[in-house]
Amino acid sequence: MFDHTSRYYRLETATMTRPDGATVAYVRRRFLPQAEDLPLLAEVAVNQGERLDLFTARTLGDPLQFWRVCDANNAMNPLELIDRPGRLLRVPFPQP
Repeated sequence: MFDHTSRYYRLETATMTRPDGATVAYVRRRFLPQAEDLPLLAEVAVNQGERLDLFTARTLGDPLQFWRVCDANNAMNPLELIDRPGRLLRVPFPQP
């Protein structure tokens, strides 16, 4: 269902039956890891005007892995990570 690099890849899929009898598939809840538990690759400064996808492309080589940087910095709002140029962000080792 999801690509192996997706944050949802390892989550269990479940189904439910709606009152009208239709069956709906969904992915169970993803619990966020604690940032301090993730192995650290580096701490990298945000550039002026940088978007999170560009930051992630620069640091991890894949703009779609922005969620890893969010997890490593306990970010619920990704935009807050890049609102201050020069801010150091934790960049984690990508986990399988």
